[in-house]
Amino acid sequence: MKSALGAVLAAATVVAPVTVAPAAAQENQRVGFVNVTAVVANSSAYQTAQQQRQTTYAAQFQQAETRRAAIQAQLDPLVQAFNTARQQPNADQAALQQQAAQIQQIQQNGQNELQQILAPVALSQAYVEEQIRDQLGTAIQNAARAQGVTLVISPETILHAEASHNLNEAVLAQLNSLIPTAQLVPPNGWLPAELRAQQEAAAAAQAAAPQQPAATGR
Repeated sequence: MKSALGAVLAAATVVAPVTVAPAAAQENQRVGFVNVTAVVANSSAYQTAQQQRQTTYAAQFQQAETRRAAIQAQLDPLVQAFNTARQQPNADQAALQQQAAQIQQIQQNGQNELQQILAPVALSQAYVEEQIRDQLGTAIQNAARAQGVTLVISPETILHAEASHNLNEAVLAQLNSLIPTAQLVPPNGWLPAELRAQQEAAAAAQAAAPQQPAATGR
């Protein structure tokens, strides 16, 4: 009996540290959360770029507004005629469908035209955001280390958290230090990271595809 009890006690002295260590490690962990979208939108670089863009791309904004007003002026009588026609007794459904299709086509063409006019503006915004996001990881790491945080999560996964877990202000301060301003106008030929990745994937797929032998004539 003594030998059996001694074996159990000996085993306990070996096993005990293994079961206690994870609990001790958990006590040293601190969790924080960061709203990345809000931090980027409130950063100095983003806010400054938003203001500068109104001046730098004033011609595009004015052209888009002028064209939007012209498209609306074209649509208004068509929409009014459509609404009047469909309220009539025994309205011609085929004619109504044709009118509706015409209105939708003008709207779609107008939207495409406005997007084309404002394409330089959208490209500028993507360029600024990419510059900011390139520094975001470092900003989060710096803020986490400064506050002793070992795990940073997104607020979408949180059901409840005390204010002390919110790292938004700390990350924002770090981000503003790393990138106070951003370049507003992208270089010629610049594309957002997503489009660059698509082009690289397409080029890699084309390079990996087997080459067809050239046809030879007799």
